[in-house]
Amino acid sequence: MTDQADTSILLSDYANGVLRLTLNDDKRRNALSRTMLAALSSAFTAAAEDPQVRVIVLAGNGPVFCSGHDLKEMTAARAEADKGEAAFERLFAACAAVMQLIVNNPVPVIAEIAGVATAAGCQLVASCDLAMAANSAKFATPGVNLGLFCSTPMVALSRNVSRKHAMEMLLSGDMIDSDRAQQIGLINNAFDGDELTDQTMALANKIASKSSMTVAVGKRAFYAQAEMPLAEAYAYTSQVMTDNMLTADAEEGIDAFLGKRSPQWNDQ
Repeated sequence: MTDQADTSILLSDYANGVLRLTLNDDKRRNALSRTMLAALSSAFTAAAEDPQVRVIVLAGNGPVFCSGHDLKEMTAARAEADKGEAAFERLFAACAAVMQLIVNNPVPVIAEIAGVATAAGCQLVASCDLAMAANSAKFATPGVNLGLFCSTPMVALSRNVSRKHAMEMLLSGDMIDSDRAQQIGLINNAFDGDELTDQTMALANKIASKSSMTVAVGKRAFYAQAEMPLAEAYAYTSQVMTDNMLTADAEEGIDAFLGKRSPQWNDQ
């Protein structure tokens, strides 16, 4: 993995284990068009297979982080013989696949939101493992206002905030500010706009300094146990910890802690 300069709708830049992906389609408010979804799918798939990538930061250029689906593109599909049904099925399946690529990616994905995130753009934020926002950032799932309920964004949203808070956003369609987003757990922190990238990268670099094997084990177990009944979750995570204890990095990390020295990770 090397530093990259790109003029496409998705910019890519790598340094010190951190891959920054930046939505770069400001004219369409960084909408999740078919092209954008394909670019994100390729980027997340490649990153998952690259051992040099230890953390991914997902940002957006312009005043809108991501406006959700491209409504003009969707409306154009209505001209097809089936009124767009097949196109809509492909679009929502592609979007769902990208969201799952984020959750299933072995490395943590941090959303960096400097502007507005609405509908599937809010889904994108909720799908990321962590989210850092500017104080001026705003969030909404406004589909109900358009006669198109945000049903797929609801999947990620309802897994990040409480059901009543999720339903309030989904049923009202109202925009919420960064303070409210932090209160309900949609984002981790909010900062002044000129501090956002520095704060996000500080967190990304901190995580990148850990054993990537350990982080991958933990991320996978976090999402798996969240869907299990209590007893099953404890049985599963107990086995995960047993297996983790037998790894070289766990042995090195514990020896380093007891020896009061910095660990030397082998990511194994």
